[in-house]
Amino acid sequence: MSGQPLQSAAYNMCDAYEANELFQKNGWTDGLPIVPPTETLVRRFLGVAALEPGQVVGVEPVRRRRITAEKTAIAAVMAGCMPEYMPVVVALVRAVCEPEYGLHGCTASTGGSAPFAVVNGPIRRQIGMNATHNALANGSRANATIGRTLRLLIVNVLGGIPGRLDRSTLGHPGKFTFCVAEDEEDSPWLSLAAERGVPAGVSAVTVMAAESPHQVMNEWTRDPREILETYAAAIRANMLTYSIWAGNYALVISKQQRDAVAAAGWSKQDIRAYVFESARVRRSEWRTVGKSTIASRKDEEKVYAALRSPDDLLVVAAGGPAGGFGAVVPPWYGAKSLAVTRSI
Repeated sequence: MSGQPLQSAAYNMCDAYEANELFQKNGWTDGLPIVPPTETLVRRFLGVAALEPGQVVGVEPVRRRRITAEKTAIAAVMAGCMPEYMPVVVALVRAVCEPEYGLHGCTASTGGSAPFAVVNGPIRRQIGMNATHNALANGSRANATIGRTLRLLIVNVLGGIPGRLDRSTLGHPGKFTFCVAEDEEDSPWLSLAAERGVPAGVSAVTVMAAESPHQVMNEWTRDPREILETYAAAIRANMLTYSIWAGNYALVISKQQRDAVAAAGWSKQDIRAYVFESARVRRSEWRTVGKSTIASRKDEEKVYAALRSPDDLLVVAAGGPAGGFGAVVPPWYGAKSLAVTRSI
C-alpha cells in the first residue's frame, strides 16, 4: 500500500463511547452501536484487500454514486467485521452495483427489501461463517457483520436513509443484516455458486433483493414432491398477498429435508423444475385474498408463474441438522432486480 491519504472527515473523540454517540446523533449508523473507524483500522482493512483508499469498488448505476475502497473499509470496521472479511465485503459491493441488481430501485422502494447474501467456497470456513444452526439469524460474527456492512454503505454513501431516499413502508429485520453461508460440506448437491458458473474451489457471493423470509415446515413425508409442494404453496401465497411478478425466489433447505429429497435422487435442477411448474396462480385467485377489483378482468383465468424459468430459483443448503424446516425468500419486485453472483 502506498500510504495514500484518506479523504474522509476525521473527528477527535475522547473514547469509543463518545465516538458511537457522535455516529448515532448524525444518523451514520443503523441504530446499533458501531466500532469507531480509526485510520489505523481502516488502513489495516484496506491492506487485507490490497486496495488503495481512492480505488472505486463499485458505482451505483442510476445516481452514479461511487463507493470507494476507503468508504467500504470504514463501513466494515463500523459493522464489526474482522479485516479478513474484506474480500467478501468487496465482492458483495461489486455485486449489488451490477445494473441487473437494481440497487437504487430496491433501496428507494416502499417495498422495503434487503440484500440477501449467500457465500460459497473455501472462504466460508476460513472466516468462520455459519451455515447450520440458526443459519438465518444471530450467532455468527462473520454472517452478521458482513451483511451489516452493506446496510451501512447504503445509508452513508448512497443516502439510503429511512424517510429520505429509503421510502420503505415497513422494511424487515433483514435490513440490519441478511447473510448466510451455504452448507457445502453436508449437502449432496452442487453449491449455489457452482450452479451459477463459478469454478470449483473458487469462493463467491450471490446477492438478491429480498423481502422477509417465510419459514415452512413439513415433517410428515419423505416424498420430494410433497416436501417441495410445501415450498411452492408458500410461494403461491406470496404471489397472491404480495407480488405476482416473476423473478428470483430462494429456497433455503435444511438437512432433514434435503436428505429426504436427495435420497429420492433429486438434484437442485430437479427441485427448480418442479417448483417452476407448481408455483403458479390464476388471476381470479386474487379474489380469495381481498383483491377482487384487480381479479375481475378479461384475463382473470390467466396463469402467472413465480419464475420466468427454472433458473430463476436459487436453492441454498443451510440450516441445522434436525427439523423438517426450510424457508422461502421472496423477491422484492420480480425481474426489476435480479440475483447477481461474483467471484471473490
